[in-house]
Formats: sequence, structure tokens, C-alpha cells
Amino acid sequence: MPSARASSPSIEVGFTSHRRAAGGRHREDEGRENRESRTELSGPEARIARLEEELAHERRISVALREVGLALGSTTLDLEQLLELILHKINEAIDADRATLYLLDERTKELVSRIVQGDEVRAIRLKVGQGIAGQVAQIGKPIVVNDPYEDPRFNPEWDMTSGYRTRSILAVPMKNHMGRTIGVIQVLNKQHGSFSDHDAVVLTSLATQAAIAIDNSRLFLSVTQKNTELLEIKEQLEHRVRDLKLLFDLESAMGRATSLEELFTGVLTEALRTSEAFAGAFALKTNGPGGTHLYFMRRDEGRLVRAEVRGDKGFTGAAMAHGEVVFTNDAQRHASHDPEIEKLLGERCHACIAVPLEGEDGEAMGAIALYNKTFSAPGQARAGFTQEDRALLLLIAANASTAIQLQLSREAREREERLTTIGRLLSGVIHDLKTPLTVISGYVQMMLAADKRSVREEYADQALRQFEHIGAMQRDVLEFARGEKSILIRKVYLAKFFADVKEQLQTQLARSGVELVIELADKGTARFDEGKILRVIHNLARNATEAMAPRGGKFTIKVTRDKSGGDEFLVITFSDNGPGIPKEIEHRLFQSFVTSGKKGGTGLGLAITRRIAEEHGGTITVHSTSKGVTFKLRLPQGE
Repeated sequence: MPSARASSPSIEVGFTSHRRAAGGRHREDEGRENRESRTELSGPEARIARLEEELAHERRISVALREVGLALGSTTLDLEQLLELILHKINEAIDADRATLYLLDERTKELVSRIVQGDEVRAIRLKVGQGIAGQVAQIGKPIVVNDPYEDPRFNPEWDMTSGYRTRSILAVPMKNHMGRTIGVIQVLNKQHGSFSDHDAVVLTSLATQAAIAIDNSRLFLSVTQKNTELLEIKEQLEHRVRDLKLLFDLESAMGRATSLEELFTGVLTEALRTSEAFAGAFALKTNGPGGTHLYFMRRDEGRLVRAEVRGDKGFTGAAMAHGEVVFTNDAQRHASHDPEIEKLLGERCHACIAVPLEGEDGEAMGAIALYNKTFSAPGQARAGFTQEDRALLLLIAANASTAIQLQLSREAREREERLTTIGRLLSGVIHDLKTPLTVISGYVQMMLAADKRSVREEYADQALRQFEHIGAMQRDVLEFARGEKSILIRKVYLAKFFADVKEQLQTQLARSGVELVIELADKGTARFDEGKILRVIHNLARNATEAMAPRGGKFTIKVTRDKSGGDEFLVITFSDNGPGIPKEIEHRLFQSFVTSGKKGGTGLGLAITRRIAEEHGGTITVHSTSKGVTFKLRLPQGE
């Protein structure tokens, strides 16, 4: 029997069911015997025989409806099997030779069925309104034709090509629970007599059952398809969430890093955790000796080591050389395999993913690699890397490249700033050396002139103290150059320092209508980081200028010394005659990102100012009125 296969929730195919030849002959023989027996009987016996035959027929209809109902109520979701059963029962119940089920294709507005003839599968398509079945689909009512060749709606073409002779037709619509026609069931050739209205009622009932089956199957397939789509969406969302979490964890790890080694450690920790790789490595090109360095980490150890193996060899070297991803789960046979990496792994290298790290010029500045999957369970074979692992490492590499470039730029900038500061202060240091050297020279000359040993020893002791002072100055500069100190505190000549400040600020403030006044109550020397305090002065001067805009005003810097309480402080006071600080932010003025609404303001200037004061061991306070603001910076002057 031909069958229909539904590949999507639309189920736009139908099929035809034929009586088996043997079964048909058996029924014909049985009917012939019944007719012959009735002709021999007369009167009450003939009537009883006719009633028994009708009862048997009704029993067949009842059995067919019951079996179809039981099939519908079963747990089977095989629509094809169910419709075959329905068509088979239709043949039995209606006493027809052939039953065909057409389904309505909503897209093309065609009735579609499928007929198997020999080895050939043919599809029958009828426009709604075309032929008997098409007319039923259009009007939604049963049609009985017991002389089809006399009916203009009948198309005898199929009979001519197949050799089949159509003698009678009964077609009924299949309507779903909403009353909408979704197809047509058509039966051909009543075995005994002609199709009746009673046959139409029975066929309509069975057609309703078929419509229920089709609707249920469509609903099930639709739900199944939706569930599949939801599962796919769920997987995509899980991947997105995982990627976002990975990015967040990477940003957190990279944000905490203060050096390249810490950055590599943070990135490799997240990469190994996410991919379940056994080990990972960073290769980074350097301008110094050694070419490309390799930084290696095993997951079970969790610490970064600078490897003796060169990073421009093996898988990382191949990734950098070609600017492409190296992906293999058969590392031993790969052309880029380097046995040296196995000394770091402590085992054979089975699999590797290596991704180049893009530099500012678009060329590879290094590479990141993952080696060997960890065992999923004791005794199980080691798994290989997946395309998902490859995609994850590409994502990690893209973010790591940016972080490495920023870290390298930051370190280069800090070195430049430190060297610039050292160069700027070097002349001052040399100038400062003049004083102890002059003192030493004087004491040496006095030693030569002194006759008493005790006097010479006293002069020598004074000279040695000057050498200690020179040594302390030298240590301060070297510690700052190595980055061991965030500030370089040295002797500063206040008169010269504030003369330079006046020269830098006066023209700039004058353009905004602000008068600069510097009052030096102390013109001696003080100890502080010249560059950092200059930054404080510029921050406060800029804030005052913006506060007094657009009418302008006066900005006063006053320098005094406070020796009360046994400690000595250099006190620098900054005052303006602006409108003052809003009360709502005055108590948190030195916090980061707090601003009074200045255009383009970041709220970082005063936070940096307080940090610089604290690095010196000092303080900065503020007092505000409607007539202006005063900042007071106190810097300790102990040796």
C-alpha cells in the first residue's frame, strides 16, 4: 500500500488505498453467494437474509469506527500508519474498491495526493474547484456521483493512463475542529450497487477522524519543531552567556594585572578552566636578546614559568609565522610538532590549538596555545579539542592581544615618564650635590690645616655625613628609576620652583580673566616630588579657573611653613574667589568621578590630588563659602 511521509508540520501529502485483489474477490464471491441465496429464498426468509446482511454491514461500520477511535486514542504518533488504517477501514465500511486522501496545500491552494503504481510514485495535484474532489474542497459538502462519465466535473484521464474504470465516486470534505476544510477523502467503485447518502454519512464520520489525526500530528510536529528551535536557542543563549562570562572573567583578570606575567597568568587560568586543557602557553616577540619568549602554565600547577624553549618554534612559532590558527588532534604527526614542548608538559603532546596574537601593525606579535585535553574520567581515552574550543581560544586571543598591547604601551609610557623625570631632575640633583661636595671640600681643607688629631677626626666625621647624604640622594633616584617608588622626593628650591609655576600658569589663567598671585612666606628649600606637586597645582588652578568662568577672578597660591607640634610641614594654600562648592558634593569632593557638572569633567582631578598628598604622607583639605574655595596642602618635611 502506498504511504505518505510528512517531513514538516505542514504534512502536505496524501495517498491512495486499494483493496487487496484476493480480499476483493472474496467479498465479491460472498456477495454473489448471498444474492444467489436470496433469489432462492422468498417471503420472510428473504427479508431475514436481507436484514442479516444489512446488520453485518452495520457491524462492519461499527467495528471500523471503533478501531479507528482506538487507534486515535493510542500513544502512536505515526500519522502515516494511522491514515493507512483509516483508509483501509473506509474501504471495508463503505464497500469501496479504492480510497484516496487529498490534503490541502495552503500555500498553493491545491489538493495533493500520492499514488504508488508499480515502482513509480506519482503525485496528483488538483486545484481547489477542479474535478470532483476539488469541488468538494471548494463547497465543503459531500458529493455522490454514480455515473462519473456523464458528469462534466469528472476527468477520465487517469482511467485512460492506468486502465482503471471508474464506475462511481463518493467524496467528502475533511474538516478540523474549527470547521475548516483541510482535505478530501474520495472513494471509488461501490462493490455492490451505488453509493448512498448513508455511505456519505459514514464516510464523513471517518473523514472527521482522519482530520483529527492530521491536526493532532500537525500539532505534535509543530510542538516538536518549536521544542527543537527552543533547544537550539537555549544552546545559543548558553554559549552567549558562557562567552560573556568568559569575557567578564578575562576583563577582571586582565584588569588586576600590573605586569605582563600577571596578565599571562590571569588569561591562561581562564583559558585552561574554560577549555579543560592540560596546559597553555604565551609566546611573545621581544626586541631584546632571545627573540621570542615562551611563558608556560600547567593546569595542575597553576603557576606561570618562563620556559627555556623558544616561542618561535613549534606550534606557537607556526601560528606566528603564518598568521593562522594551528589546530590538530594528532600532534605527533603534525609538521609543526616540537618535542621540546613535551619536557614542559611532562607527557606526550597529543593535541594543540595555537592562535596568533595580532599586534598594532597587523602582524603577529605572539601567540597563545593550548595543549592536550584533560582526562574526562580515570581509565578513559583522552579527548581531542573541538571547534568550540577553537572558537573560544580565538575569542580569548582577540581580547588578550588588546590587553597585551595596552600593558606594553603602559610599561613603555611609565619608563619614558620615569626617564623624563630623571632627566628633568638630574640637573637639580647635580645642583644639590654641590652643597655636600662644597662642605666636604671645606672640611678636607680644614683637616689639612688642623694640628690636633681630635679636630681632624671631627672634621672627617662631618665630611662622612655629607657622603651619607649623597648616598641617600643616589638611592632615591635609583629606586625611582627601577619603579620601586611611586614618587621621587628630593630637595626643591621654592623660589625657583614657584617662579617656574608662575611662568607656566600666568598666561593660561590670564586668557580666562583670572589673576595669578603667588605669595612666598618661605623662600628656602623643601622636600617633595617636584613633578607630582606640579600636577596638583595644575589640577587646582584648572578647577578654580573653570569655577570662576566666565567673569574671571583671582587665584592665590600662598607658601608657608608650620613647625607646631614638633613636626615640620610645608603648607601650600590655594584660594579663589569663585562661587564655592555645591553643598551636595562637598563631603565627597575627593572621591573618584565626583564633579559639579563641568562640561567634559571626569571627577578624577581632586581624587588624584588627594592620592598624591597621601603618597607624600601629607593631607589636603578644603573649605568653601559663597565667596570662594580654599584648598590647604600639608607636606611633611622630615628627613
